[in-house]
Amino acid sequence: MNPSVSPGRRRLALAASVVGAVIVALDGTVLTVAQPALQRDLHASFAEAQWTSTGYLVAVAGLLVFAGRVGDRYGHQRAFAVGVLGFGAASAGIGAAPGIGWVIALRVVQGVFGALLQPATLGMLRAAYPPDRLGMPIALRTSAIGLSAAAGPVVGGALVTQLGWRAVFFLNVLPALAAVVAALAVRAPARRDGTTPAGGLDVPGACLLAVALAALVHTLTGFPGSARPAATALGTVVCVAATVVFVRHERRATHPLLPPGVLGPSAVGPALGLLVAASAAMLGSLFVGSYFLQRTLGLDPLETSLRALPGAVAMVAGAPVAAVLARRLGPRPTAVAGTGVLTLGVLLLSRLDERSTALTIGVGFLLLGAGFATVMVTATEVVVRHAPAEAAGVAGGLQQTAMNIGPTFGIATAATLMTLGTEVEAGPPLTVLAAVSAVGVPLALRFPGHKRDTTADQGRRGHHAPSVRTRS
Repeated sequence: MNPSVSPGRRRLALAASVVGAVIVALDGTVLTVAQPALQRDLHASFAEAQWTSTGYLVAVAGLLVFAGRVGDRYGHQRAFAVGVLGFGAASAGIGAAPGIGWVIALRVVQGVFGALLQPATLGMLRAAYPPDRLGMPIALRTSAIGLSAAAGPVVGGALVTQLGWRAVFFLNVLPALAAVVAALAVRAPARRDGTTPAGGLDVPGACLLAVALAALVHTLTGFPGSARPAATALGTVVCVAATVVFVRHERRATHPLLPPGVLGPSAVGPALGLLVAASAAMLGSLFVGSYFLQRTLGLDPLETSLRALPGAVAMVAGAPVAAVLARRLGPRPTAVAGTGVLTLGVLLLSRLDERSTALTIGVGFLLLGAGFATVMVTATEVVVRHAPAEAAGVAGGLQQTAMNIGPTFGIATAATLMTLGTEVEAGPPLTVLAAVSAVGVPLALRFPGHKRDTTADQGRRGHHAPSVRTRS
């Protein structure tokens, strides 16, 4: 954080970060509601309609880390402004698209710009706030994402019902313009000597990582119930091969895409692993819970949303509380407690049956939302705070990648287990997801123990050190 950034400009940076995150979160949730109408209106097949989501996910996942590197080198405000403008323009184009081919192509373009803006939302916060004050801005950003997830289906349903599916894409245009204005009003703090990433952008490394991540996401999204095992196997082989070549390239590169200080002897790696495990458990549980409530209990979509509403409320309200706890108690106990609450929520939901009451269901979702909010705020703060300042964008890209891979893995795992039975049973898939969540406990134990551990460690490593040692 540069001390020249005034409180007013910090608030503008926070506003831009929140609006950018909300635009992306709202876009994903309203699309889910709009897809059936989009499919009917454009006479598309089910597979083509699914590609409006898959194409976006593949583009985003493959480019997030490289986009973060671009922000580190050329400025997070610039990257954010270009990303959010492109995202809004692509949204408007989708709203006017004449056919499903145009929609899919523009969703891929939207994914490219979405990848550019997402790491910048965290990079701007890192540049505007001191490290020990990042918790609350990140918490407010998390609360806004939770609110968007809760409001998205309602807003999307209302727009599709009243105005048609095209309206959900025009919804992004005005907020995108407002976010650009807020971002450009934040004067980028002057870089100190040595804080600009050296060398180029490592385009070969970025291409290899993009291929690996795109193949992984494509394989996971197509795996459940796949009638094309050859394509799944090919995707797996491509992912593994590209990953191996990428690792070899990074070890030899003079200026690698992933600087050693980002994933070196610090808590950043465990924090990313925890985000993958927690988001997989969270989104996988929501997927299973929604099917169970509708298929087994016979609830309609609105009733299902109301039963799950305590989870969204807990996420919105719990994020600021998590920031306070992490600051007072330290990241390690806060993350361990959050992981435990999340795991308990998944286990409680795994016990649901036809006799389950609304209270039991609500408590399960409440624990799910509270635990996930705590984990997301704490782990994200660790990633953003403990990565070197000159690699804040790369760290943000890694955090966003984890938050894309985790849900995809969780839903794929849940869907695969659900296809093994003839009826929708919550128990087996949610038990597995609870085990996935519990994997996060040993990862959380590698977080800094208390704020004083982190402060002392930052004093030892200095401003130019390539890595952060945060274990206590």
